[in-house]
This record gives sequence, C-alpha cells and structure tokens, in this order.
Amino acid sequence: MSRENFNDLHVFLAVARERSFTRAAAQLGVSPSALSQTIRSFEARLGVRLLARTTRSVSPTEAGERLLQTVSPRFDEIETELAAIAEFREKPVGTIRITCTDYAANTVLLPKLPEFLAAYPEVKVEVVVDYGLSDIIADRYDVGIRQGDEVAEGMIAVRVGPDMRFVIVGAPSYLAKHPSPKKPQDLSDHNCINLRLPTHGGLYAWELKKGKREIKARVPGQLVLNGTYQMLNAAIGGGGLAFVPEDLAQAHVAEGRLCRVLEDWCPTFPGLHLYYPSRRQSSLAMTLLIEALRYKT
Repeated sequence: MSRENFNDLHVFLAVARERSFTRAAAQLGVSPSALSQTIRSFEARLGVRLLARTTRSVSPTEAGERLLQTVSPRFDEIETELAAIAEFREKPVGTIRITCTDYAANTVLLPKLPEFLAAYPEVKVEVVVDYGLSDIIADRYDVGIRQGDEVAEGMIAVRVGPDMRFVIVGAPSYLAKHPSPKKPQDLSDHNCINLRLPTHGGLYAWELKKGKREIKARVPGQLVLNGTYQMLNAAIGGGGLAFVPEDLAQAHVAEGRLCRVLEDWCPTFPGLHLYYPSRRQSSLAMTLLIEALRYKT
C-alpha cells in the first residue's frame, strides 16, 4: 500500500467513526476543509463514493461501511502492536481511555488515580462518563467499568469494588405528603425519579427482590435524569423517591435528609468490574492501572 493510501485510510476511518468532519478534524489536528479534500481525492482515486454528506451529517455509503468494517480492525491491530513495542521502554507510557458511570468514576477511579498518575507521569487517563453501556471495541475505549452483571460476554473482567446494594429513598418533606409505600405496587402512587438509559432508549426499571420474588418495576414520575448523583440530589430536595446505591445515600439517611422505604425489597448486585476484550493485548500502563484498581477484600 502506498503511503498516500495509508494516510487517506486513516483520515477516512476518523471521519466514518465520528460521523463528522469537524470532530474528526479536531481529533487529527487539521482543518475540516483539509479532511474533506483528502476524502474527495481518495474517492476519486478509488472511483467509489465512501461517504454520504448532508448539511448536518456524514455517514458511510455501502462501500464505505464495508471498508470501515474490514479495515478498522486491522488498524486497531497495528496500534496494539505498536503499543506492545513501546513496552520495551523502561517506563509505562500511553493514554488509557475508560468509559464508566459517574458513580464508578467517583467511587473507584478518582480516589486512586492521583497516586497512580503521580507514580507514572508518562501515562495519561481519559475518563468518559456514560450510562449508555458503550461497546468499548467499536467506540475505541481501552477498558470499561460496569456492574458485574452488565459486563458483556467475551470480556476479561476484574472486580474493582464490593457488591453494592441499592435502596429506595425520599426526603422527609416528600414523605410527609405521600404515605410510605408498603409494597412495590404502591410505587405507582408515587412521584419517582427515573433514570434514562441511552443505549436502550428507555427508562431503567427498578430491580427489586424479596426472597425468591423479583420485580422489575417501571415507576411513574415527573422527573427523568441521566445520572445517579442528580437523582440523589433531586430526592434530597423533595422531588420524589429515588433508587440509588446505598453507600451514596447512607450519610444523608444518618443525618435525616433522606428516609429509606421498602427496605426488604432492596437487592444487592454484583460489584463494579473493570473489563476489556480478551483478544486485546494489555499494555504495561494498562496492566499497572488494573492492579492499582483491583478490589482487595
């Protein structure tokens, strides 16, 4: 392959993945107009249209999608091998991209990252907060952090947190106006604070359990949010009932800002796990980060 074609393929992959000349240009450090001209020249040499352009979006054509699906993994393999070669250096180096929820970022990553980054100054960590259960391969993340039961098959998973219990909480001011629910069905009479899940395009159904009985409750409510901490704060402010991790609510319950309800229906879930593709070779930097985050009982 000529160097010209190799460079043009790199540009095409950036635009096709980002679905935007502007975002791809920012990623590559060049102007959108320069990328557009590169793509036009590449298409002219191939004699095939690779990208369909409108005033608002860019998307691969059938030929472009085929090229994206076949070439992208090979570029990833090249980058992986180059990262492996870099391991011959004495010090770990590179950027590690992580996708996780705000809860995982605040409870697992931020308490441990300062010490890790101070120990390895040539390592960079990029954390992207996302409730969408991203495909870490397609979205080019190195690792993800999710609850153990949310980790996809074929991934290597490492526990980074203890099992976690969720609780239903509401402010005393809210419960003074609305009788506490005695059974899950009573939630239909309450103003519940819902969580939007981008991947599924719907609202999270509260997963309740008592003994062998399990219920996925789709609860009503005026307020929909996309983050655990926002839900907690809304509950503290009297906005309704929220279903949140117990450790986040505990201090507020102890100080009287929140009250727990339906305690016997509040389940424990597998704790947070860091995961990454089994076929991807871990860099030294990533191996060290995993060990730094590994949960030790």
